Amino acid sequence: MSTIREMMEEREYRDLSPYASHSDRSLGRDREEEPCDVRTCFQRDRDRILHSKSFRRLKNKTQVFLKPEDDHYRTRLTHTLEVSQIARTIAKALLLNEDLTEAIALGHDLGHTPYGHAGENALDDLLKECGLEGFQHAKQSVRVVQVLEKEGMGLNLTKETVDGILNHGTENMPFTLEGRVVRLSDKIAYVNHDIDDAIRAGVLKDEDLPSEYTEVLGHTVKERLNRMVHDVIENSSGLKDIRMSDEVFEAVYGLRSFMFDHVYYSESVEKEKEKATHVLKALFHYYMKHPELIPASYLKRLKTDPAEIVTADYLSGMTDQYAVQKYTEIFVP
Repeated sequence: MSTIREMMEEREYRDLSPYASHSDRSLGRDREEEPCDVRTCFQRDRDRILHSKSFRRLKNKTQVFLKPEDDHYRTRLTHTLEVSQIARTIAKALLLNEDLTEAIALGHDLGHTPYGHAGENALDDLLKECGLEGFQHAKQSVRVVQVLEKEGMGLNLTKETVDGILNHGTENMPFTLEGRVVRLSDKIAYVNHDIDDAIRAGVLKDEDLPSEYTEVLGHTVKERLNRMVHDVIENSSGLKDIRMSDEVFEAVYGLRSFMFDHVYYSESVEKEKEKATHVLKALFHYYMKHPELIPASYLKRLKTDPAEIVTADYLSGMTDQYAVQKYTEIFVP
């Protein structure tokens, strides 16, 4: 008699696109495991990510605005959930594997630092100053799921999920269509919700958005999301690729460039970034001098990794509040 998992795997052949990733054709995991009798391999990936400590910590990590004054600004966790929902909508409409899509989306930012990209840039500078490769949150997300979670055992995810996490924001394209859906959904999510947060913060007004982009995409978050998602579905249906129309693609990236110029590098945001950078750099130098104060779960990596990498592992896993707490303990009398 077939297990529930085997019945679901059979159903995928009936219901999914020929270009979708099929669970029973997965490239597998680094460590072979006995299959679950209820869940497919991609469902197990999703569950492992959802139950991880790194995922829970995303709720107290910055998206764009540091230490917001009300509860309605996005955090790294709510960003992740919005990416997941957009990606699942697109994947389901294109008859792709929704479980793999969700796993990649939930895991794509697990390695992100406190203080958003300010923290990422600080650690990148510090590691390069030490003669190392630098720091990228996508690569760190892979390090989290392969090395750091579960006390150094990693989550042992499938190669499809790891590839999607690694390539969600790099020049390289994921090898699955599900990974490509998440890659584009990440941009759709943050362009839209960062505009919403910037208007809430008083950094932008609706009328500040360039009309050449809003005329194409819409004048509200709801309209823009609807247009972008529909455009991806309409232009990817039946193809072995995930794409937007030229008109919408140019408008999305034009709006993205506008956000970099007027929000991400705005004076109010930059002032807070300077503070965040100072906190992380001070903590980095302190823990390099006092490695014995780093938790044992990280310290054991010193057998295989440079002290700078281990220190960056510890700092990148911190929430915003925890980084401030440690800084206060160490440097404030």
